[in-house]
Amino acid sequence: MTTRLSSFSCVVALGLVSLGLDKALADDHEAGALNVPPAGFTALFNGKDLEGWFGHGTEDPRTLWAMSPEALAAHHEKTLEDVRQHWSVENGELVNDGHGLYLTTKKDYRDFELLIDYKTVPKADSGIYLRGVPQVQIWDSTEEEKFKLGADKGSGGLWNNPAGSAGKDPSKRMDKPFGEWNHFRILMIGERVTVDFNGERVVDDAVMANYFGKKEGLPMFPKGPIQLQTHGGEIRWRNVFIREIGAEEANRHLANDGFVSLFDGHSLDAWQGAVNNYEVVDGAIRCKQGHGGTLLTKEPYADFIFRFEFQLPPGGNNGVAVRAPLKGDPAWEAFEIQILDDGHEKYANLKDYQYHGSIYGLVPAKRGYLRPTGEWNYQEVEARGSRIQVRVNGTTIVDADVSAIDLENVERVPKGVERTEGYVGFAGHSDPVAFRNVTIKRLGK
Repeated sequence: MTTRLSSFSCVVALGLVSLGLDKALADDHEAGALNVPPAGFTALFNGKDLEGWFGHGTEDPRTLWAMSPEALAAHHEKTLEDVRQHWSVENGELVNDGHGLYLTTKKDYRDFELLIDYKTVPKADSGIYLRGVPQVQIWDSTEEEKFKLGADKGSGGLWNNPAGSAGKDPSKRMDKPFGEWNHFRILMIGERVTVDFNGERVVDDAVMANYFGKKEGLPMFPKGPIQLQTHGGEIRWRNVFIREIGAEEANRHLANDGFVSLFDGHSLDAWQGAVNNYEVVDGAIRCKQGHGGTLLTKEPYADFIFRFEFQLPPGGNNGVAVRAPLKGDPAWEAFEIQILDDGHEKYANLKDYQYHGSIYGLVPAKRGYLRPTGEWNYQEVEARGSRIQVRVNGTTIVDADVSAIDLENVERVPKGVERTEGYVGFAGHSDPVAFRNVTIKRLGK
């Protein structure tokens, strides 16, 4: 069995790093090193001008992504007319007068750690948009007129999350008195957000709702800009730093304890089925080129969470067998969760239920959450009775009750809609798709 850090350990470690960074930042401020990023971070604000920013409001960022490069560049320049009226730089501080468009990064970000200081005035209302979506809230926590909206709970919550959901309100009020600087550390991986505010954790690994995707049931966008929202009063910003998080670190953060390892990094001893069609290469299970078949666990599972990392070659195709029998094609004898480089040109004409993460033949997945081909992705498949969830790189792309599907219009019904137990594994389709850190956890009734 391999030894792995729990999510709690990862969070503690990240928290310790955060405390160290906060102290380092405080020391730097005393030394006059304003807007100088800590090691590993990049300054989004250079302390001198608005280079790297443009203006945008509370608008769906997909409107930006639909523009041609030329149209987008012209849009950037046009919005600066408004920005220059309401934003300025004074003594190394970004200053907004409480009006106008929100300052928005020209660059889009996926997973990141964001450090930022702000100082505001009574009755100001602001926030930080993550991937172009509102928002980590900033309030005047003393403004009684807004107590009914949650201002009395303090800043730092994911205010546009549904009522009662995790992270909507901060766990404690940590706002400093007016005239003092507040400090945020915001960690975003997939759709999950952690907020440390003035040295205390106020949002702990909560799913952030996609304000612009509510009608479509769309999870958080996989990438997008950082926006500094402001209205109602002056707000000042400084020390705006970001660190982009790569796949390896993101995968470590997403993993946690309570899981049993199914792969020791050296052999296929924990597996049965098409063992001869798979090989161990560089500490990973890999389907042999030109071979296929299903690699299955030695024990059956009813309800479970199956976690693993996978690496797709260009055009790569595989699948996750869910509650499969020992014989037969799991796509139809049980059901299969698609693993596919669905952006490859040879898959230009896929049906909606064939894209990556889909329950093959039954439920289409949300698209766009795979990392670039060749990078390691992180995936979870959770089966609780008839409810199946698929999470890729920290974002839920399938959440379906297969017992509630109208099967009359399904071309071919997989037998998995009726199976309550079976084997779990990988269904190879002749491509060298690789897997590592393969773990599983049984779930109680």
